[in-house]
Amino acid sequence: MQVTETLKEGLKRGYQITVTAAELEAKVTEKLLETQPGIEMKGFRKGKVPLALLRKQFGDRMLGEAIDETVDKAINQHFESTGDRAALRPEVAMTDPEWKQGDDVVVNVQYEALPDVPETDLTAVSLERLVVKATEAEIDEALSGLAKSAQNFEDRPEGEKSQDGDQVVIDFTGKVDGETFDGGSATDYPLVLGSNSFIPGFEEQLVGHAVGDEVAVKVTFPEQYGAAHLAGKEAVFDCVVKGVKTAEEAPVDDELAKKFGAEDLGDLRGQLTARIEAEYAGASRALLKRALLDALDGAVKFDLPEGLVTAEAGQIAHQLWHEENPEVHDHNHDAIEPTDEHRSLAERRVRLGLLLAELGRKNEVEVTDAELTQAVMNQARQYPGQEREFFEFVQQNPQMRQQLQAPIFEDKVVDWIFTQASVSEKPVSKEELEAALKALEEEE
Repeated sequence: MQVTETLKEGLKRGYQITVTAAELEAKVTEKLLETQPGIEMKGFRKGKVPLALLRKQFGDRMLGEAIDETVDKAINQHFESTGDRAALRPEVAMTDPEWKQGDDVVVNVQYEALPDVPETDLTAVSLERLVVKATEAEIDEALSGLAKSAQNFEDRPEGEKSQDGDQVVIDFTGKVDGETFDGGSATDYPLVLGSNSFIPGFEEQLVGHAVGDEVAVKVTFPEQYGAAHLAGKEAVFDCVVKGVKTAEEAPVDDELAKKFGAEDLGDLRGQLTARIEAEYAGASRALLKRALLDALDGAVKFDLPEGLVTAEAGQIAHQLWHEENPEVHDHNHDAIEPTDEHRSLAERRVRLGLLLAELGRKNEVEVTDAELTQAVMNQARQYPGQEREFFEFVQQNPQMRQQLQAPIFEDKVVDWIFTQASVSEKPVSKEELEAALKALEEEE
């Protein structure tokens, strides 16, 4: 086997690989001998079929496999010996379209090599982390929300009528065209007025009634109702009001805290403080990451693989086009030509992606099995009832696993860079953080 360099221009590489007919013949023979022990054929004992007969029956297939395996091996040996890493899958093509068995196989291999990423002095990168502390007012507001969610309902004085937000206890029987239907009746049903848990228009008609009132609630089922036989139909629900209860917020005390798993009110306030500040920290990290990427983009320059940039620019243009044309859900549209702006953004993304990948590789940053499993679980929640099928799909799809791993890997590399860079903290208000986030969104 012979490998000859045909192109070395920037990151572009070209090689011609020649595999002699004798090498291929030896490979085919090797493969036939490997399979011979397991072959059964009429007139011969298992494993005793003559090699010539096997060659006649399986030779063409074995030859194709031998060519593929030999060329793949040559390419892999080339990458091992040169240290090159291809930016995209190498293009491999036979030079002779009239090739026939017995000829040498000559293939051209072309690819773009990943560039050498220069060393970066991360300690020279200065960043500012915005820090927001939870205020007492925010914690009190959060406690009030918990108190409302833990509210109790107490009977209104006898004769008082129901109001929006009250809970009414009702018996009801629903009819369509004078006939009852499955699921349309219940007794002692507690319904919070204004909760929008019933058909639109139902709850409003029960406002202003007292215990003992009989109410004929007239509604129309939505056109998109889950039960097709009821969709769009008019219905009457004969209701009897058996209870009218007003909501009373639970007191903000130790008992409320225990309902939410805290030891006491002080512990609950501490948990709410941590939760609120964690949300601010997440927003602050997004700003810090953007500042880091801006700093790295300005500090590091190197040649970029044209194929990667072109592919990324096309993807950006396609994504933005669909955002501007949300009514188009498929890809049956005219070709979308990337603009200079798309290409500039693509160059930035490719440059930063290669830099982060190299930093992660050199510093042994890896995505653990546990982290990938968690990512798969998070994604699977978007497909309720089909979680198992989604897990199996991911297991069988390396490209999908890579898509899930990529953002985890990037964030781990970014977090590692934060430990190397000079990061100061700047206390700011909630409003200042929100303004910074809005400015970032407008830039994007």
